[in-house]
Amino acid sequence: MQDPFVHAKQILKTLEQNGHKAYIVGGAVRDQFLDREIGDIDITTSAIPNEVQSLFEKVIPVGIEHGTVVVRYKNESYEVTTFRVEGNYTDFRHPDHVTFVDRIEDDLARRDFTINAMAMDINNHIIDPFDGQVDINSKVIRTVGNPDDRFQEDPLRMLRALRFSSQLGFSIETTTQASLMKNIHWVEQLATERVGIEIQKLFAGDFFQSVVSVLFLTKVSRYLPVLKENDHLFDVIKHIKEPLLDISEIIAVFHIAKPEIPIETWVSQWKLSNKTKGDIKNLVGASQQYRESKLTNWLVYTLPEHLIDGFVRIIDVHMAVKLDSSKIMIVKQSLPIQKRQDLAINGQELVQLFPDRKKGPWINQYFFQLEKDVVDGKVQNQKIELSEWIMKWNRPGSI
Repeated sequence: MQDPFVHAKQILKTLEQNGHKAYIVGGAVRDQFLDREIGDIDITTSAIPNEVQSLFEKVIPVGIEHGTVVVRYKNESYEVTTFRVEGNYTDFRHPDHVTFVDRIEDDLARRDFTINAMAMDINNHIIDPFDGQVDINSKVIRTVGNPDDRFQEDPLRMLRALRFSSQLGFSIETTTQASLMKNIHWVEQLATERVGIEIQKLFAGDFFQSVVSVLFLTKVSRYLPVLKENDHLFDVIKHIKEPLLDISEIIAVFHIAKPEIPIETWVSQWKLSNKTKGDIKNLVGASQQYRESKLTNWLVYTLPEHLIDGFVRIIDVHMAVKLDSSKIMIVKQSLPIQKRQDLAINGQELVQLFPDRKKGPWINQYFFQLEKDVVDGKVQNQKIELSEWIMKWNRPGSI
């Protein structure tokens, strides 16, 4: 099996050959101990950004004022950050200033949790001044140093603690959890987009159920958009058996629990995209159809393929019904049409059937009814059959 760090180590090698110290750091080191898939690989070095830029062909200065550049190597991106210590976090996100240092131990001391404060050199030697390996073995999330300091520097770390607990199945160490409960109100100061990313990862964790009690204990919902005015809505998470993998599923679950709050309100306050808004509406609509008529061909037809798994999870939350995604997919693939354009009659042909009728909303109305009747098996998707079917409708209001 190929070393997942083989390309990153070439970057370390280049830095070391030019007189600098360099290490792989953070989540990649943690995930290696946990035998999890290695995601982004971050590198920390004694070289300052200008020195890093001079050593590699493709470098993107993404956060050069804070010591970070991205090195492109073998079609992969690696964040390379200079060893640093940090000043205050006035904006609750970035340090007001950073000071470059020469010791890896000083750099690790600024990090959030012990399990993320480990570094690995080119020879796989681990630098672990805060006993991250001990906490990994004990399945504990603990801050590096004073938790009040860590959380007040960047309140997002509190959501990250909850998220890591959900993803890894680790418990939050007692002092760290007490601090989290005391400081959770600072979450309200964070940019909504940052909160949304962490909440999505939190709900997607394999061990989400194990962190539900902590979510209620910390009262985190009181500081989240929309939920802070509707705190009782948070009770619905008690019914989540499987992880929800996208923010659209999460919002759909909450909206179905209290439909009086418009989807537009959720989208606006959580600063979500129009695509996500469309996904939420599709999930909610499919859930309402299922509640009224169970799993019809029309429901399957109108539900986009990429939302099938999410729909299944939402039905499980609200109705405690276990549907089978693969069976729904088989039904979808067997439908006589997959989209309106698959109908055996087009717009021009439809209009020609009614030469005395002015173009108008009736055309779309007819096509909608054709789609539904074909999908429901009331008429074959053949031009002659469809034409005869349409001619039975004497006027736009008759369908």
